[in-house]
Amino acid sequence: MSDRRRLPYSGEIALETLRGRIEAARFTNGAPARVIAPVTDLCPDPGSLRDRQLIFGAEVTMIDRRGDHTFVQSAWDGYCGWVADAVLGAPVGATHVVSAPATHLYREPSIKRGEVMALSMGARLEVTGEEGMFAVTPLGFVPRQHLRPLDAPEADPVTVAERLLGTPYLWGGNGRDGIDCSGLVQLGFALCGRAAPGDSDMQWAELGEVLPPGAPLQRGDLLFWKGHVALACDAERMIHANGNTMSVALEGIEAAKTRIEAAGEGPYLGVKRP
Repeated sequence: MSDRRRLPYSGEIALETLRGRIEAARFTNGAPARVIAPVTDLCPDPGSLRDRQLIFGAEVTMIDRRGDHTFVQSAWDGYCGWVADAVLGAPVGATHVVSAPATHLYREPSIKRGEVMALSMGARLEVTGEEGMFAVTPLGFVPRQHLRPLDAPEADPVTVAERLLGTPYLWGGNGRDGIDCSGLVQLGFALCGRAAPGDSDMQWAELGEVLPPGAPLQRGDLLFWKGHVALACDAERMIHANGNTMSVALEGIEAAKTRIEAAGEGPYLGVKRP
């Protein structure tokens, strides 16, 4: 209840679910909305530096408004924060998710007629039909091969993460333009239909079971340091968004342990199997 990151309380207005649990000037049931920008920062205060990001199509509950910003709670992971009013629109029933690293939303069913916007892996769209090689949405046309039905999730978060190799590292990032370690894990889980919290300390506390020291690693195991997380590709290699290469990269597990310890970037915590 004390972690502001998932507390649906703006400092003045709280969700009705918190009535009797906290003191607030007013309680609300909130109102549904979705993100209509390719990506937007989710900030602890209006206009401040981001905690995390929300991707196009993310569903949120609007709780409070201050100036030209709205306090929201993400439906996917419960993360709360402020976003600009301009990035919010009416909710729709999403049917598909962008499964390619990135794609474009086109004005017409043609790659030569101009695009409306770029979309990151993880963007959620309402598909209403097909026209040639394109999926039809209310906002435009997307190459069908870049989408996956939400009711047919992928099986392996590591395979998802590997498609993002080379993506620039960005603190608090959640998309193709930039992503951090916990964002990579969260996005990999999301395309597999599995919810994961947004930050590595939450993931360490909430995902899976801790393996005993020396236990054999499997693909998909999560390796944790204080403030960092990686996905095991196999017993010897891992994939992670990291500040060393400033990208999503593969690295030997033992080499990473040695490097991170030598750099004094935080102690190794162990392995969890989600």
